[in-house]
Amino acid sequence: MKTAQEMKPNSVALIDGQPWLIQKAEFTKSGRNSAIVKMKLRNLLTGSSTETVYKADDKLEPVILDRVAVTYSYYSEPNYVFMDEEFNQYELNKDDLESVMPFIVDGMTDVCEAVFFEGKVVSVDLPTTIVRQITYTEGSARGDTSGKVMKPAKLSNGTEVKVADFCEIDDWIEIDTRTGEYKSRAKAPV
Repeated sequence: MKTAQEMKPNSVALIDGQPWLIQKAEFTKSGRNSAIVKMKLRNLLTGSSTETVYKADDKLEPVILDRVAVTYSYYSEPNYVFMDEEFNQYELNKDDLESVMPFIVDGMTDVCEAVFFEGKVVSVDLPTTIVRQITYTEGSARGDTSGKVMKPAKLSNGTEVKVADFCEIDDWIEIDTRTGEYKSRAKAPV
């Protein structure tokens, strides 16, 4: 058993005998109140979605799922198609990929993991760190050297990320897929 606070997005919990995919989990701790975790859940069997709130120390039973290495292949309305090493194709719709959608781009070569429950693919996990190219950002502001200065930047798929002030258009950056935060500049992928 894990506490609600320990459950992360793309993990699965058994709630009332049903497997639920955690699409989003936001931890909140306010002054006098106890810590809570707001979760957006999707039932793996019925496809229905719900949002609920748990106390941070509520116990949830995690479900161990099968995983297969896959790469993104193409978009076929309304599904995103991923392929494994044996050329098996797995289709997922946008709702199944909600937590990783900001980082999916055409031509990406990142090796992902398809997550299976009872033989059916239910989600895809990206690597912890990915490299993407900045397509637009404003110029840096002169004179502000007070510390870690961040500015907005857009990636090729329209996702906006806060980057260091010295980053420019066409720079390649590393992004932490768990938090969606900029990590550092990087070299262009080969």
